[in-house]
Amino acid sequence: MEMLLKNKRNAPNQKRLAWAAFVLLSIILLALPFAIDGLFGRGWVRVLDFALLYIMLALGLNIVVGYAGLLDLGYVAFFAVGAYCYALLGSPQFGIHLPFWIVLPLGALLACLFGILLGAPTLRLRGDYLAIVTLGFGEIIRIFLNNLNAPINITNGPQGISMIDSIHLGEFSLGRTQEIFGITFPAVHLHYYLFLIFTLLVIFVSLRLQDSRIGRAWAAIREDEIAAAAMGINTRNIKLLAFAMGATFGGLAGGLFAGFQGFVSPESFGLTESIMILCMVVLGGMGNIGGVVLGGILLIVIPELTRHLAGTAQQALLGKTVIDPESLRMLMFGLALILIMLWRPAGLWPSSQRRRELTAPAPPSV
Repeated sequence: MEMLLKNKRNAPNQKRLAWAAFVLLSIILLALPFAIDGLFGRGWVRVLDFALLYIMLALGLNIVVGYAGLLDLGYVAFFAVGAYCYALLGSPQFGIHLPFWIVLPLGALLACLFGILLGAPTLRLRGDYLAIVTLGFGEIIRIFLNNLNAPINITNGPQGISMIDSIHLGEFSLGRTQEIFGITFPAVHLHYYLFLIFTLLVIFVSLRLQDSRIGRAWAAIREDEIAAAAMGINTRNIKLLAFAMGATFGGLAGGLFAGFQGFVSPESFGLTESIMILCMVVLGGMGNIGGVVLGGILLIVIPELTRHLAGTAQQALLGKTVIDPESLRMLMFGLALILIMLWRPAGLWPSSQRRRELTAPAPPSV
């Protein structure tokens, strides 16, 4: 009884602390681009924009890999579908210039359809076999986009599509500097706020899915698909839903990427990108939304830091460049990944279930 009364008395304090933390986090997120611009330069705000895009991609892949336990190595294909849908319907390529609020949902829906098309023939595959099929799917999409310039030029082939319309919200363009309430907002700052809104939306949907009946069904399939089917779960539909939801987030990020860059080409959607997104999920903490966000930030920021260090470190220590900075950068990046995974095999911020699995004592030998 005393514990109940104590918890009841502490409830208002906990609510006030939660609201204070929420307000503080909101202020930090709103002021972050200006702080980074002032301290490190505007180029790092652009890096922050890409970090938000890749967080969206990692959260989409987390549904497939982290929630449902389906290894997908071709996830970047959905990113490409969303980007090219935006590019084709918002550029001089076909002379079509549809508004942003129409093109972006179309790209997400088209990527969702491709997710279902990928998932349908792979329902009986697991593990390595599923990984090989999804890898092939991603490469097929990239090669298809690279060669769809003859006999009818649709994607402009390896040259890509340029002069893509910037993101417009009505008459308000995010492609140029705007002044709002006397405050000047450069284009990269405006894109940051838009990407932040969509990232928070994706996080909200992911949280709702995780705690829903569908999320529990995904977890059951991840742990033991045969047992899940025996318990009455329609594994076929649930796995298709995982592919569809993950692909939708990928298509959404692809459309935002095309509007932000103003240019897309097949080179941006290679296998390396899929592996990088998978590393964000595994490194951050598979199945844990906070861990995936942390992994997305680190794997965008660390390569940029090593890009700077690779050249300056050699000049400071040796007085000349001995190893190609790009090669040294990737070597440093790979070494950092190895050390982190040796130190934290469950990820930097693993889910509570994953942490229990790794720390549980081994069963006694018979």
